[in-house]
Amino acid sequence: MSREIYRYGFSPSVPPDEIEGTLLLAVLATESLHGESHVRLDASYCFDADMRSCVIDAGTDVGRDICRMFTGFATREYGERSFSVRRVDRMPEPEAQEVPA
Repeated sequence: MSREIYRYGFSPSVPPDEIEGTLLLAVLATESLHGESHVRLDASYCFDADMRSCVIDAGTDVGRDICRMFTGFATREYGERSFSVRRVDRMPEPEAQEVPA
């Protein structure tokens, strides 16, 4: 079964904090379309500052809209030649995180 997972890689000219901000803006814009709870339930994405990359699972309507928003925002902010997008087989393994009580 083929999954719709996309990996975005950015050139060194794009600051990692800007990439992360653009991803969060795409998520926020998607919340405007689908609602916060729907995004919380259906969105799957991650960001790696050291690798200057992010991965988005586009296997749901929410995920597809995050990809669309992120691609559009990144193209306008950094230029279409500043990043690449490719389909990958799986999401990166999540790091263990504590959930606040």
